[in-house]
Amino acid sequence: MTWCLFDRDLQTLRMQPTQESPLTVPQTLGKLLARDTVQVELIPEKKGLFLKHVEYQITSQHFKISVYRRYSDFDVFHELLLQRFAYRMVPALPPKRMDFIEGRRRALGRFINLVARHPFFSEDELVKTFLTFNGSDVQVKMRDACKKMGDEFMTNTMATLAKDYLPADIQAQFSSSRELIRNIHNSFHKLRDRAEKMAERSKENATDLLMFGRELSTLGSDGSPIPSLASSQSTWGILRQSLKGLSVEFALLADKGAQQGRREEDDVVEKLNLFLDLLQSYRDLCERHEKGVLHEHQRALQKYGMMKRQMMSATVQPKEQVSVEQLESRIVQQENAIQTMELRNYFSLFCLHQETQLIFTYLPITSHILGAFVNSQVQGHQEMGAVWNDLQQKLGCLFGVDEMQSPPLTPK
Repeated sequence: MTWCLFDRDLQTLRMQPTQESPLTVPQTLGKLLARDTVQVELIPEKKGLFLKHVEYQITSQHFKISVYRRYSDFDVFHELLLQRFAYRMVPALPPKRMDFIEGRRRALGRFINLVARHPFFSEDELVKTFLTFNGSDVQVKMRDACKKMGDEFMTNTMATLAKDYLPADIQAQFSSSRELIRNIHNSFHKLRDRAEKMAERSKENATDLLMFGRELSTLGSDGSPIPSLASSQSTWGILRQSLKGLSVEFALLADKGAQQGRREEDDVVEKLNLFLDLLQSYRDLCERHEKGVLHEHQRALQKYGMMKRQMMSATVQPKEQVSVEQLESRIVQQENAIQTMELRNYFSLFCLHQETQLIFTYLPITSHILGAFVNSQVQGHQEMGAVWNDLQQKLGCLFGVDEMQSPPLTPK
């Protein structure tokens, strides 16, 4: 009987779901992308007596609201995000002065979407305020919210327990992951550069096709009389009349080529830039970890060692009791500060481990990018191919099939 009860308890235990470590971020790319999609639209410049500025309409699908923001609002928001989430991937803002306003709008759109989809940012009060607050004093509202909450170390329940969940080889894991992500970053940078060149070539091809059609139209519109020296068998008079209407087909080809360039920019280059922005934010986070928390911890330890040496010197060479007590008090304060820094260092590593998981969660976006690239090429070639086929048939009707299939004019 006892054995049956034990066996039943064991089966019940096996049926219970195993609890995941707080270090694990149970996300998929689909879940991240479904958190929110934020549209950033440019509002025409508002011109005052002395100043003019650009405004953006920000529309969040998740919160189902539109608000208006200036670049300075983004700037303050970014500054507060870094204060609140110093140990997380905070994407960089585009520079205030860019050659193209459209380029800045796109970059701001990538920034806010990466923030709105981050599992540790998306429900934070600071992010909610930026995406939903309709008042004119949004910067004051955001500063108040950030001041009230403090940084993530002060509010995250895992802050003081992070060390217990970190694997023993966390530093080795961090180093190998960082190197792999650095290589991925370099490869995606080259892919983006090539995709940009292809999109630019598509737009240049569209311009060339348009100009080619216009030149044919100019040629066909020339009403100059054919000289008597020309052979009576010359068909140039009839031929040039036919050339006049070909600019319509070439204009259509140019339009299809321009659409192809825009698809490559919107569907391929923009997705590559989004992932590159995320990879760059990971690189920035690694540098903040090394130059910030680790560096401050080392300085605190050096200062503590110096104070201990001073204390030993004061013990060997008797000094005033007051100065010794002050030194002891300072040593205790420094010990507390070091303990806090050690906890922050472990929490920083804890967050780095989670952020590294997010990078690998985002990596399947590669298939989205490749799919968009192939689809844009298939659609573009099909659309342009249809126009070329129509043009070929029209030329056959205009000039005759024999002329269309004539042998080459120059030897191969």
